[in-house]
Amino acid sequence: MIPFEEALARLLATAVPVGAERVPLDDAAGRVLAEDIAAADAMPAFDYSSMDGYAVATADLAGSGPFTLPVRGESAAGRPLPALDRGAACRIFTGARLPPGSDAVVPQEDAARSGDEITVREAPRAGAWVRRRGADLAQGAVALRRGARLTPGKVALAAALDRPTVLVARRPVVTVLCSGDELRAPGSPGAAGTVAESNSYFVAATARAAGAAVRVAPFVPDDAARAAEAVSTALRGSDLVVTVGGVSVGDHDVIRPALEAAGVTLDFWRVAIKPGKPLAVGRAELSRGGAVHVLGLPGNPASASLTFVLFGVPLLRALQDDHAPLPPRVVVRAAGALRRQAGRAEFLRARLEIAGGELVARISANQASGAVTSFAEADALVVVPADQDRIDEGDRLQAIRLAEI
Repeated sequence: MIPFEEALARLLATAVPVGAERVPLDDAAGRVLAEDIAAADAMPAFDYSSMDGYAVATADLAGSGPFTLPVRGESAAGRPLPALDRGAACRIFTGARLPPGSDAVVPQEDAARSGDEITVREAPRAGAWVRRRGADLAQGAVALRRGARLTPGKVALAAALDRPTVLVARRPVVTVLCSGDELRAPGSPGAAGTVAESNSYFVAATARAAGAAVRVAPFVPDDAARAAEAVSTALRGSDLVVTVGGVSVGDHDVIRPALEAAGVTLDFWRVAIKPGKPLAVGRAELSRGGAVHVLGLPGNPASASLTFVLFGVPLLRALQDDHAPLPPRVVVRAAGALRRQAGRAEFLRARLEIAGGELVARISANQASGAVTSFAEADALVVVPADQDRIDEGDRLQAIRLAEI
């Protein structure tokens, strides 16, 4: 077995970005930028009012107030811009350009209007209630950097920068291949001892959330020749092939030899983590150049889900040249105590709560590798270092929030 950190580093070191494509802004959320986006003009592009009120020149309001000014003209957003007459005020609305000659805005609640005049008790300071040109971004400044995943806020910024399309990483193509004679589709009839297959649903949904395009292949029976054929087919047109089950050393574990028969070179097999030790990682070199990554996940549901979260998601992000492929970790306080055997890093499914102003992780009672329920109930993975043999009430540990993978 190799340590978790070494295994992950070795996997990510082999990731080569899959290329880029240009997409409309409507389709950009969740994608990874493949270009820097700079501000063609300053943002905002002009001085404007942040309040409804009156634009004035502070030089006209010298000395002590109150001051009475005639109101001449009006500036509204998107309308022609009037100039400010000397010694006068100009009616102005939120978002409207500041008239030439003015340098401040008096909010309408601070001005008493009578007919075509306003009275102001105190002179505003220069720049009051004015959003200056370039306050957000200087002309030419990089607003969005290559490698950033486009959140809704970033998409909105690209739109504000007048970009109808953006260059983003192509979606990596993932093929999911589940093996086992016992598998059947949910809702379909099956003989005694068969189970409704669930792992492909977790892997596919998680991969799509990480930006991938997903194909789910037909189930692979426990037959060496058919498994080798299925693996060869899955490799075609994929950037990542994820197999589930059949990577251990049992008599019916046909996937490892099928991978090797299809030309997959395994980099490592077995990682010092719990659950998920029998993880196979390799690549198949393509005749046209490049390579297809292969992750052979264990078949137990919790193990399969965990290993794909820990290895599959960072790999998919790295294939998109995401500048932050690893999920962020938060510090949590443990609720309850646990004794364990040291030697492997353990990732405990847990629920997060707020107690006493702190983030608390309530570790799930059922940590069995075959428990589908554990990931359905969990919203975090509590990380227990390999050399730690116990968790005590109140211990502070790192955790991975599943919503952020």
